[in-house]
Amino acid sequence: MAAHKPVEWVQAVVNRFDEQLPIKACQQNTHTKVSTEHNKECLINISKYKFSLVISGLTNILKNVNNMRIFGETAEKNLYLSQLIILDTLEKCLAGGKEPLRAGGSSGNVRPQQPKDTMRLDETMLVKQLLPEICHFIHTYREGNQHAAELRSSASGVLFSLSCNNFNAVFSRISTRLQELTVCSEDNADVHDIELLQYISVDCSKLKRLLQETVFKFKALKKVAQLAVINSLEKAFWNWVENYPDEFTKLYQTPQTDMAVKTGVGLGLMFYADCAEKLFDLVDGFAESTKRKAAVWPLQIILLVLCPEIIQDIAKDVVEETKMNKKLFLDNLRKALAGHSGSRQLTESAAIACVKLCKASTYINWEDNSVIFLLVQSMVVDLKNLLFNPSKPFSRGNQNADVDLMIDCLVSCFRINPHNNQHFKICLAQNSPSTFHYVLVNSLHRIITNSALDWWPRIDAVYCHAVELRSMFSDTLHRAMQGCGAHAAIRMTPSLTFKEKMTSLKFKEKPTDLETRSYKFLLLSLVKLIHADPKLLLCNPRKQGPDSQGSTAELITGLVQLVPQSSMPDIAQEAMEALLVLHQLDSIDLWNPDAPIETFWEISSQMLFYICKKLTSHQMLSSTEILKWLREILICRNKFLLKNKQSDRSSCHFLFLYDVSGSGTSQISLDHEDMMRCAPGATLRKAKGNSSIESTAGCSGTPICRQAQTKLEVALYMFLWSPDIEAVLVAMSCFRHLCEEAEIRCGVDEVSVHNFLPNYNTFMEFASVSNMMSTGRAALQKRVMALLRRIEHPTAGNTEAWEDTHAKWEQATKLILNYPKTKMEDGQAFEFSRSKRPGVVSQVTESLHKTIVKRRMSHVSGGGSIDLSDTESLQEWINMTGFLCALGGVCLQHRSSAGLATYSPPMGPLSERKGSMISMVSTEGGVETPVSKFIDRLLTLMVCNHEKVGLQIRTNIKDLVGLELSPALYPMLFNKLKNTISKFFDSQGQVLLTDTNTQFVEQTIAIMKNLLDNHTEGSSEHLGQASIETMMLNLVRYVRVLGNLVHAIQIKTKLCQLVEVMMERRDDLSFCQEMKFRNKMVEYLTDWVMGTSNQATDEDVKCLTRDLDQASMEAVVSLLAGLPLQPEEGDGVELMEAKSQLFLKYFTLFMNLLNDCSEAEEDGAAAGGRKRGMSRRLASLRHCTVLAMSNLLNANVDSGLMHSIGLGYHKDLQTRATFMEVLTKILQQGTEFDTLAETVLADRFERLVELVTMMGDQGELPIAMALANVVPCSQWDELARVLVTLFDSRHLLYQLLWNMFSKEVELADSMQTLFRGNSLASKIMTFCFKVYGATYLQKLLEPLLRTVITSPEWQHVSFEVDPTRLEPTESLEENQRSLLQMTDKFFQAIINSSSEFPPQLRSVCHCLYQATCHSLLNKATVKEKKENKKSVVSQRFPQNSIGAVGSAMFLRFINPAIVSPYEAGILDKKPPPRIERGLKLMSKILQSIANHVLFTKEEHMRPFNDFVKSNFDAARRFFLDIASDCPASDTVNHSLSFISDGNVLALHRLLWNNQEKIGQYLDHKAVGRRPFDKMATLLAYLGPPEHKPVADTHWSSLNLTSSKFEEFMTRHQVHEKEEFKALKTLNIFYQAGTSKVGNPVFYYIARR
Repeated sequence: MAAHKPVEWVQAVVNRFDEQLPIKACQQNTHTKVSTEHNKECLINISKYKFSLVISGLTNILKNVNNMRIFGETAEKNLYLSQLIILDTLEKCLAGGKEPLRAGGSSGNVRPQQPKDTMRLDETMLVKQLLPEICHFIHTYREGNQHAAELRSSASGVLFSLSCNNFNAVFSRISTRLQELTVCSEDNADVHDIELLQYISVDCSKLKRLLQETVFKFKALKKVAQLAVINSLEKAFWNWVENYPDEFTKLYQTPQTDMAVKTGVGLGLMFYADCAEKLFDLVDGFAESTKRKAAVWPLQIILLVLCPEIIQDIAKDVVEETKMNKKLFLDNLRKALAGHSGSRQLTESAAIACVKLCKASTYINWEDNSVIFLLVQSMVVDLKNLLFNPSKPFSRGNQNADVDLMIDCLVSCFRINPHNNQHFKICLAQNSPSTFHYVLVNSLHRIITNSALDWWPRIDAVYCHAVELRSMFSDTLHRAMQGCGAHAAIRMTPSLTFKEKMTSLKFKEKPTDLETRSYKFLLLSLVKLIHADPKLLLCNPRKQGPDSQGSTAELITGLVQLVPQSSMPDIAQEAMEALLVLHQLDSIDLWNPDAPIETFWEISSQMLFYICKKLTSHQMLSSTEILKWLREILICRNKFLLKNKQSDRSSCHFLFLYDVSGSGTSQISLDHEDMMRCAPGATLRKAKGNSSIESTAGCSGTPICRQAQTKLEVALYMFLWSPDIEAVLVAMSCFRHLCEEAEIRCGVDEVSVHNFLPNYNTFMEFASVSNMMSTGRAALQKRVMALLRRIEHPTAGNTEAWEDTHAKWEQATKLILNYPKTKMEDGQAFEFSRSKRPGVVSQVTESLHKTIVKRRMSHVSGGGSIDLSDTESLQEWINMTGFLCALGGVCLQHRSSAGLATYSPPMGPLSERKGSMISMVSTEGGVETPVSKFIDRLLTLMVCNHEKVGLQIRTNIKDLVGLELSPALYPMLFNKLKNTISKFFDSQGQVLLTDTNTQFVEQTIAIMKNLLDNHTEGSSEHLGQASIETMMLNLVRYVRVLGNLVHAIQIKTKLCQLVEVMMERRDDLSFCQEMKFRNKMVEYLTDWVMGTSNQATDEDVKCLTRDLDQASMEAVVSLLAGLPLQPEEGDGVELMEAKSQLFLKYFTLFMNLLNDCSEAEEDGAAAGGRKRGMSRRLASLRHCTVLAMSNLLNANVDSGLMHSIGLGYHKDLQTRATFMEVLTKILQQGTEFDTLAETVLADRFERLVELVTMMGDQGELPIAMALANVVPCSQWDELARVLVTLFDSRHLLYQLLWNMFSKEVELADSMQTLFRGNSLASKIMTFCFKVYGATYLQKLLEPLLRTVITSPEWQHVSFEVDPTRLEPTESLEENQRSLLQMTDKFFQAIINSSSEFPPQLRSVCHCLYQATCHSLLNKATVKEKKENKKSVVSQRFPQNSIGAVGSAMFLRFINPAIVSPYEAGILDKKPPPRIERGLKLMSKILQSIANHVLFTKEEHMRPFNDFVKSNFDAARRFFLDIASDCPASDTVNHSLSFISDGNVLALHRLLWNNQEKIGQYLDHKAVGRRPFDKMATLLAYLGPPEHKPVADTHWSSLNLTSSKFEEFMTRHQVHEKEEFKALKTLNIFYQAGTSKVGNPVFYYIARR
């Protein structure tokens, strides 16, 4: 369009610009501002090519806007903003797209140019259309109206730009007005157009035209017009000098006669002087009275300055007659200035004229013309005395004009002679009037910002006054803050040693409002001065490092205090700019040249901390703007760090790292007060979490750096929930600079970036998202919450952000719920655990208000009131809710200790154990965490019935909890939902039906479905950490009683959909008794599928019921997949019969449903009005039903085929077809018909054994160890027998022993307590010794014992060594020798039997030895391991780990056989009492040798200590011999490779009775749930143990506690015989039950 129809295109752009002006668009937000700015830039660019079209369009818009009628304050403001935008656009278009000059500006000899190839503006159009509109703003200026002043300034800029290229049009208007003023009456004189002279662009030729026109018409003008011309011409002169200084300078460069000869310019300048002289004479004639003289003197001095030759002439002694009036004028000027004129009016006018002379002289190089400088010198002393007299301040009644005059004077004097600074000292003096201070500061600012000419001196000459200027700043700041009622400036830098300027802070009285205003103006000027040249206040001549740092800190602290000042917005904005300049590279180096890095960290961090603290407490109005500024500060900081990267290597400020190992991330943080009190070299004691940090002089900044980074993180996090899109995007972009800082620092210290910023990766993602254009607020918040969920590491920053947000959210929630007071339902039976509805909060004191100020603050978190008619308030609350949901997981992680689960993990070092979420979320008996309270509060809000926003709150809570909740909070949510729903039933299990409860149930169903449907990253890991079985069953039980109303049917349908989703996520979820649970769910859901839809009269209800049928069947299909039917226990019916009946029930139901579908289709066809929708529903329902039948039969072929096979021969064709469909499907699914085989039960038991003995990748035994952890101790003996038998049969005994022994050693306090208790590991060891060591003990001990009992030499020997038990005839020494002799004989036999030691027991001892070494090494410190790996054990315990082997072997194996040989089966009858006593004493001695300890307590045993000690080494060698090597598994004789029925049945019973606990235990293990799921399925197929009568099965349910059969098999080595092996392969024998005397009974299968 732009190419083909340029006029229409430009008009379209102009129209869009018009439509989006504030006065038309009304509502102003960030988006509209950006759009307006874009339109503006677009028009400016187009104006370079279609100038006339754009200017014409803008002129019409301006005219229309000016003619609009408006009402109200908001409309007035929008009108003013619109006018400003139009004027600014016009000015830039007229200036050719460049930054325009302004009247009074100084930009050198540059004039804006419009494109030459554009169509020139019609002069008539300018004069008739644009000029009147511009003049309207200039003429209607009202004194004191801020808007009018700004509009006048903007309009004058347009006029200036217009006159640059269209001077004739403006001049024509002025000339016409002059002509009119020559003929009009005095009363009707309108001089407004004359005032245009003050605002137009004037160069040399234009000024000459103005002077000529004035000379020509001056006499004829009325007096009022003459005064207007005199005033305006002077301003026109300054426009020329300041914008075209080179032209003025040429006046004085060379004698005019020479100039006239050489160039044409000189000739023009001569006419110039001529016009100026004529006008001087005319004006001089006009100045008859004192009043008129006072009015014309300022112009006269200017006209004189335009005549350099005349100035030279009148400086001579002899002056021509024609020039006498000029000399007389100067004499009168001097006289008046000295105060000798007798008229105050003339004195004031002389001062003005003299200042103008001084100012003009600064544009002349003194080398070109020294005469004018002599003239200045003759007046300047009197001028300074008049203007800068503290005892008699100069005043004309117009303070602004006086100040401007003094500033001009001060600047001019500095430019004439920068070294004569007496007047500077006067202005700097503390007791001088505040006006003097204001003048000085503004003069310095002008010197810095306006230095167009080469010979003007630079500001460097004033750097020596930096100390006085800083003192002035501190003093002014204090007074201004005190006047505003703000707290006096808090010094943030007590750690820096500098002297406080107490002289300026002595006063206590509060300044008046007028004084406060003047201090504010002065403060603004001072801040602008810092912005213009920070070095002026940073300079520290002759100061040491600490003093430099102190003064810099004081300056920056003062500026930082100003940033949050809402009562002084302009000062706050300027303070931000000044701080930004102070953070530039060259400025930071000046903070403290002696130690730039340390000073930077200290001061910049304190600033950061203070600002972020204010931001997070919502104490700033324009917080988004401040955040943008903070982003710039961060960029500057990073530039400085990058520049000083190498210097920082020595800086200790980089040493504050996060600990990202172990159970979360920790960071030491200090309270703000502690940070304030910290001084160099001090020791910081009080800290959060009782941490203490030693702060030395070398790194005094470390605590505050850490604190600042934390506060910055908190601020950025908390801006993420702002309702302002721009604020969110800016906060996200700031994360990039945090990351950059971490990158720089990690490069210096050569550590990972994650040590400085644990969540570096997520922060970078935040930063990248900030660059993308968002589709809107909702989409942006969704992205933010997704990133928040990815935050992995808890830090002080994200934890504090969560807690602060939670506190604000709680406050906001109370305000929302009590606006107005919520009407609660009567008789609610709805309760929540440890959470109550918010009570009525105290009456809000602040009025409810909606203003632009409120809109820029935090809506519900910034104050004590809320207005729900303002959507921003509720939106912020919603954003906060989402923020808390998404970030809650990482905060939970931060608070939880590495607690153990309900069933503690048995293996591995403590540091490697995975913490259980059960323990983390448990709040019973402890203080609730904020996260737990938050979840409780969310649950109450799920049923919020607020009359105004209840629906919004419920909807948002449902969506946020279901879709945005951090997966780490799932277990807590599940448990709380379960606890809450369980309260909807009374003690008898009856449902407590109320509207609130039903609402809660419906919300829970929706949340759970969202949660399971939403595959959030990390959800799989956390879903299974809490079981949802109870909750799901309770949901179904509640919904069952709701009836068949429309709403109830809808809830049931949703619940069925939830069940289907639950089964889709089955692998991620946790089930304690899955098969039982699924069977129960199938039972409940099939009750809803009874084909009742045809009974409904209402067509809509009929459709809903069909939907319920469909949803129910889809849920049932998913539940039946691979589900063995499990009848209710204890009904007395045989298992297979019960399963068969259950199968028949479901199969019949499904067949009825299919028939129902067929009938419905037939009815529809007969009626001829069948709807397509219903037809599709029926087809889908039929498909689901066939699938359900397939899944049912597939998983239960053994009990179901007999019922279903007959359908294949049914007389009804449809039924036969259905059966064939089902059969086809189960064949496609790969149904295992092996379950119909006679060996099916044996095969299932075999698979159960395989599952229990299954080993993981790391050698772990998930099911076996779970069983070991959950079986009650009363059944440990049986479990030990079962486990050893089964694992040995699978050649995995060593793995079992390793797992069990490692756990036992890990839990032992010391070597002495090892295997002493009745633990499962001890029982397993005992059983191994008993079964595998029986033959060994028989061979070893029987000969020795028989010798002692039957040999004649031992017949009358006594072994009693306790003096208190000796017979009178016995000798103690002799008895001791006998005992020693027997003990030595036994001991030698034992240690010499190592070659006979059974290989299985070698395996046991080796495993024990290795497990002990391994565990003790893990308990040792890293340092110990490095120093000496082998000496670790001996360092930790007095005895090394081999002692554990010996101690356990004697305690559990050899000594019991020695003490009780008859019970152990070694002897046929009990030995005599004296021998028994001897054997008992001997066992004590042997145990001491094995334990490597001497007798101390029993006095009568001490004589044997020498013998015990002498045999320590021999015993040790024996233990090492039997434990050092493990025989290969294939060389070991597996004596129990035959699995007895009793052991397998015992295993079945143990697993069945404990399967729920096993499921809970395995939920918290890294090994996963797959083994458990397989086990649960097998157990479901096998059924409960008590359903196995001997008559009908191959296996006995008898609990075999006796191990005689195993002992018999072992003793006679039956397992090794070929006959046994041949018989075993035939599978013709099985064992079931025992005879009356307890012997096993074997059955023989003849047909095999």
